[in-house]
Formats: sequence, structure tokens, C-alpha cells
Amino acid sequence: EPQFVESGGGSVQPGGSLRLSCAVYGFTFESFEWSWVRQAPGKGLEWVAAIGVGEAWIYYLDSVKGRFTISRDNDLNTLNLQMNNLTTEDTGKYYCVKHPWNTRVWYDHETFIKGQGIQVTVSS
Repeated sequence: EPQFVESGGGSVQPGGSLRLSCAVYGFTFESFEWSWVRQAPGKGLEWVAAIGVGEAWIYYLDSVKGRFTISRDNDLNTLNLQMNNLTTEDTGKYYCVKHPWNTRVWYDHETFIKGQGIQVTVSS
């Protein structure tokens, strides 16, 4: 049974940092593209960052460029998101998402498999 175990969320003040991790079980992690998406209270899913196989490409939402860094560790089957200089606009539930094979762009569809999510709260 495929499983995603997300960790690293929590509450921080504006300007703070968090590092999210997603340990993946039951998939050939290294063979797929992955994203982080988030959902703010009362809003829909918003794509944040994506990474290709072998880190061949990386994309970010404009509002997180320069502050967030997505990475992958194929030896540990883990997807990471380092988040620095957090703002209140970054508050939400963050999900790691497995893309269908050879799919670069995320969209909200059942073929994109996401974990249970982890809460990030940025407030003063």
C-alpha cells in the first residue's frame, strides 16, 4: 500500500523557517516527478513547487521563489521543502504529490496522488 509520511510542519513567526519532508513508501520514488501543493484556509489547492526526475528541472510558484527550495533524496525516498522567510500568506496545509509518470505540470486530478498533508501556520 503506497504511503506518504509528511513531517516538519508547525507554527512559526513571520520571517521564520521550516523544513518539510515527505517519506514515500510503496512507489519507485526516483522514477517520478513530484510537487508540493498547499491549501490555505477556505481556499483551493495551490501548487507551490515541482521537481523532475534526477532533479532535471525545478519550478516554483512566483511568490515563493528565492524563499523555498524543493529537493529530493532518492536514496531515502524523501521529498523535501525548505521554507525560509515565511509570511502569513504561506499559512496552509502542505501536501507532497506524486505526478503520473512523465508528467511535468501539476493539476488537480485524481491521478496526482497526495499525502495526508501537514499544517504550516505563520503568525505573530
